[in-house]
Amino acid sequence: MGKLFCSSCCLLFFLLLCFELGSAGNVTYDARSLIVDGHRKLLISASIHYPRSVPAMWPGLVQTAKEGGVDVIETYVFWNGHEIAPSVYNFEGRFDLVKFVKTVQQAGMYCILRIGPFVAAEWNYGGVPVWLHYIPGTVFRTDNENFKFYMQRFMTYIVDLMKKEKLFASQGGPIILSQVENEYGYYEQGYGEGGKRYAQWAAKMAVAQNTGVPWIMCQQYDAPDPVIDTCNGFYCDAFKPTAPHRPKIWTENWPGWFQLFGAPNPHRPAEDVAFAVARFFQKGGTVNNYYMYHGGTNFGRTAGGPFITTSYDYEAPIDEYVYLILPKWGHLKELHRAIKLCENLLLTSNPVNISLGPSQEADVYADASGGCAAFLANTDDKNDVTVSFRNASYHLPAWSVSILPDCKTEVYNSAEITHPFLIEQVTSQASVVEMVPEDLKPSVQSSKDSKTLNWEVFVEKAGIWAEADLVKSSLEDHVNVTKDASDYLWYTTRLVVTLKKSQAVLFSYYANNIHPMAYNL
Repeated sequence: MGKLFCSSCCLLFFLLLCFELGSAGNVTYDARSLIVDGHRKLLISASIHYPRSVPAMWPGLVQTAKEGGVDVIETYVFWNGHEIAPSVYNFEGRFDLVKFVKTVQQAGMYCILRIGPFVAAEWNYGGVPVWLHYIPGTVFRTDNENFKFYMQRFMTYIVDLMKKEKLFASQGGPIILSQVENEYGYYEQGYGEGGKRYAQWAAKMAVAQNTGVPWIMCQQYDAPDPVIDTCNGFYCDAFKPTAPHRPKIWTENWPGWFQLFGAPNPHRPAEDVAFAVARFFQKGGTVNNYYMYHGGTNFGRTAGGPFITTSYDYEAPIDEYVYLILPKWGHLKELHRAIKLCENLLLTSNPVNISLGPSQEADVYADASGGCAAFLANTDDKNDVTVSFRNASYHLPAWSVSILPDCKTEVYNSAEITHPFLIEQVTSQASVVEMVPEDLKPSVQSSKDSKTLNWEVFVEKAGIWAEADLVKSSLEDHVNVTKDASDYLWYTTRLVVTLKKSQAVLFSYYANNIHPMAYNL
């Protein structure tokens, strides 16, 4: 009986611990940081989009991010994947948002929910449902009553769903931040006064949802209080929020880029990503989010624009097939460990900046008890240097940051990948796709019968099999005809020329530009 009681107590303690790990509490902020349940937080966040992977992958992806030193999982919410027709909602399979957020919670991590609901994200229509295009009088992302009505309705639906499942930090859930709109500051001026009114309305509408957690607007230079404006880019160390009482948050740190058909493979070295992150925290940053940490796959027709591939790998630390990208994943893991060694001093003391040379500097964080942490930076991108700091010499490679958690011992340099695990060639994770003849007869036998497996080829005959769907005397807009249900629209036409020795002019249409081509007929 005593053993049973003891086991029950241990089980109860374990369950309580799991609940506590996956819970956040009240979230506020000041100029230095987010404050979660009364504690200042310096946070490493990782973008993982739930529709760009499958539910069976989610626990492994989240756990691998956690093992890489990540505290937070960030995702967009994809409007056109959820509201497939007005008031017709889909939260199944890859779009099971609740399951995804609960997966994050079960891993003992926080969540940032970027609701948008316009998200861009190299996603079809930027996440806006195509059916909204056909509601008369609708103009996207400006002070337009139709757009605002449907945007607010969807935003409220998502917020209410999260509240129902008690997923906001104010309810004990993992969601510590939410975002409204997305990079609108780039486009607001183009909409004129209507754009300004819309941005202000969107912020106030979001705050009125009463989630109990702060709202952010990335790249939004006129975000009204209490909304926090944040930075997107390759480097955000020089970023300053537009209000002095807001913390410095980096919503999109791009560790690579998306792949375009026919374009060279994008590449950003691990050393440069690490340099950017170290500089960000050196200069007072509080939340860094990698966009993407796992890019995943554009399943079906979800890729935005005609030139983005089905892969959204983004040269992220975890690749499309859930393999670690080394040395990037490991080098960043070591960086996160080094930064966390400095966390308390970074969050509780003010830095003193010291010049160490023309392109070299130190930021020193110290407290009254004698604690001290320092970041030594060399922003010269060509030359290594040796600097003197506190009567000791330190070698700083070009374009690098060294981290000294005790102001003496260098535990990390962003340009030096020295750990054996990080520099080894991981050949076991390599895969090669081979093209084989269609008449190949595999030697393996079917488990259901003794017949040898055979390849089959289906040849589709191009052309019209029946009556035309519609007949027009002019070219039609692709989206208006297909309602975005297909990327293909088949045109047939007949040209009859009765005049002899005449010249007919044919027109070809490319990207809405008309190019005349003259042919003698």
